[in-house]
Amino acid sequence: MDPGDGIALTFCVIFILILIVTWLSRKSLMNFIVAVLSRQQERELEQHNEDIEIGTVTEEEKTKRVAGVFSSVAESYDKMNDLMSFGWHRVWKDQFVSGLSAGLVPTTPSSDLRLLDIAGGTGDIAFRLLRHAIDIHNHPSVHLTISDINPSMLAVGRSRSESLPISHQAALSFLVADATQLPASIPDNSVDLYTVAFGIRNFTDIPAALREAHRVLRPGGVFACLEFSAVQGNPILDALYKRWSFSAIPLIGQVVAGDRDSYQYLVESIERFPKQEEFRDMIVDAGFAVSGDGYENLTNGIAAIHKGIKPVV
Repeated sequence: MDPGDGIALTFCVIFILILIVTWLSRKSLMNFIVAVLSRQQERELEQHNEDIEIGTVTEEEKTKRVAGVFSSVAESYDKMNDLMSFGWHRVWKDQFVSGLSAGLVPTTPSSDLRLLDIAGGTGDIAFRLLRHAIDIHNHPSVHLTISDINPSMLAVGRSRSESLPISHQAALSFLVADATQLPASIPDNSVDLYTVAFGIRNFTDIPAALREAHRVLRPGGVFACLEFSAVQGNPILDALYKRWSFSAIPLIGQVVAGDRDSYQYLVESIERFPKQEEFRDMIVDAGFAVSGDGYENLTNGIAAIHKGIKPVV
């Protein structure tokens, strides 16, 4: 058996086991498992927080640390997301983009459609957006900017874009930029759809990035975010997913990519990211309007889609 097949089979077995336990209803067993796993997980996270002295890390130091992480994992970024989501990130991304039709269908047939994909270096979201806007919705004029603070990530996306149809390549541009302070080349009220997938949790100043998103979007423009989040309504799945994340992913990162520390950081960044309701409130505080709960959980909240609309004044 090919080693890659063996790893894939292992993921499948683990995921099936998780699915099975989600159906357990015996309260005593559930509470026991959750208590054991949660206590162990909390001890490990507290110990690591003490080791790296999180409270003393400046924004500049965090920026450098994050840049180092993504430079390290750029070539294996999709493998990393496969590990963190059991491959489900591909399904989530499809669902994320499919639900953005309102931002991809032209309001008037001749209007330009300007899309901005932030932290989108490898192109995974951007290429899906282009397929929907050009091939499915037949938009006559699409301009999509892939922006990332990390040149190594953008290099991966640029290389991958060479295999796209010519019409898709012509609609693309690449920009190295900080999402918390976008350059003058992206002026106020100029973007129809702003997307960020599995990236905003690594920003040094999330409220500043949300304010920038609000600034560059046109009135009626859509802010859409896909991010790892907090499992809701299933304590066993929550405990098992955290156990998998903190114990297995860094180890596999060492084996697959030779980089345990970067994968350890990425797991911890998920744990520290605001819960769904808190992040929704941050989006509202930035000036966006949200509908309903303001978010949609995927796979019990392992990931969540958040949307906000810039009000039309």
